[in-house]
Amino acid sequence: MGTRKLGRPTAHRMSMLNGMAAYLIENGKIETTLTRAKEVSSVTEKLITLGKKGGLANFRKALTQLPEDTAKKLFDVVAPKYADVNGGYTAVYKLGPRRGDGAEMALIMLTAPQVEITTASEDKKTEDAKAE
Repeated sequence: MGTRKLGRPTAHRMSMLNGMAAYLIENGKIETTLTRAKEVSSVTEKLITLGKKGGLANFRKALTQLPEDTAKKLFDVVAPKYADVNGGYTAVYKLGPRRGDGAEMALIMLTAPQVEITTASEDKKTEDAKAE
């Protein structure tokens, strides 16, 4: 976890960030304050890295921060999408001030992994090259 205290005792802050990370993994995006979004981004990136590594020990580490169904989704659905990506699993977008108190709001989202797009003619060329 980062150095931001977010005005909460340690246990409450950790619980809040873990809950927000679980919600982000389940739903793909959250609208929250900018400082919380930056902290949740860090927590979520570490969890996705655990999911990419796989294994029982890493699954159990994830269970200390996430509910079981969310951890299963992380390891089975989310992490495999990022198998060829090194970091940058989340993106934080500023939305402007909140109307009530003027707090800077942000949208945090799981990024879509960049997939190499090939055209049919390129696929044909690679198949011809392999055939020769």
